[in-house]
Amino acid sequence: MSKYLNPYTDFGFKKLFGTELNKDLLISFLNALFEKCNELPKDEIEDVTYLNAEKLGRASSERRAIFDVYCTTKSGSKFIVEMQNVFQQFFKDRSVYYSSFPIREMARKDTKEEPWSYELNKVYTVGILNFVFKDKEEQENGDYKTVNEFSDEDLFHVVMLKDLTTNKVFYKKLAYLYLEMPKFNKTEFELESMYDKWLFVLKNLARLLERPKELQERVFEKLFRQAEIAMFTPKEYSDYEESLHNLWDITNAMNDAETKGFGKGKEEGLQEGLQQGRAEGRAEGAQQNAIETAKRMKTDGLPIEVIAKYTQLSVDEIEKL
Repeated sequence: MSKYLNPYTDFGFKKLFGTELNKDLLISFLNALFEKCNELPKDEIEDVTYLNAEKLGRASSERRAIFDVYCTTKSGSKFIVEMQNVFQQFFKDRSVYYSSFPIREMARKDTKEEPWSYELNKVYTVGILNFVFKDKEEQENGDYKTVNEFSDEDLFHVVMLKDLTTNKVFYKKLAYLYLEMPKFNKTEFELESMYDKWLFVLKNLARLLERPKELQERVFEKLFRQAEIAMFTPKEYSDYEESLHNLWDITNAMNDAETKGFGKGKEEGLQEGLQQGRAEGRAEGAQQNAIETAKRMKTDGLPIEVIAKYTQLSVDEIEKL
């Protein structure tokens, strides 16, 4: 067991960023991201209020969304912050779907005195990705760099609605911020900004034996204190250990199924020798990948909601396996 918790676990991420006690850590992290990107507003986030992280559809039959962290600022801006450990075939679709929940919550019923004008507050989805976000087509064609070849500009993506005619941002109230953590390679001696320091902590916290002298800000002093496993209560230690084993199970199952499923799909596509054959092979491999992964995770006793999150299968499909 390491000295400090692994922030990529559900327990670790929510302990550091999803509690009222540690909301100053979340605020500091979000402000570091905003300071990094010129397209985002420079208004400093001073406070956040945590909201219910479980969102239901308009009907009981519709699929739920369970966010890792969901909060709002004093100005009304909504933040969804997600830790994503493994690649999902429809990850972009999932991000857009999740962002639709806070948007729908802003709708108000018209009244005679004050009809709703459709004015919306800002919605930001922040994805901390523990994988290199590349489409399989790019990987198959060899059109990608190795992790060590990436620069700092390659790892932080800010996605907004854009007018392709003028090449200007069309709508600034909806943004998706993605961090591809495997691309971050700075050492503790190369850290210059709060953005650098936060990414260094997220990537290396579980490996560190002590707080580096380059991280002397008060917010990191608190973070390392909260992350020290020896200071956990027995209940916290038990929950963390279970969360850590879940992370290992999920990662191993996804990697194994991904290798088998994509390999099978690729082989079938190459045998056909046609683009359509390759596409069908990849689709079949991806589906089989999801099913095999769900079976492994279900056998290991992981919750249905967790399995659905990482495989994109429906609850009904998982229950039938």
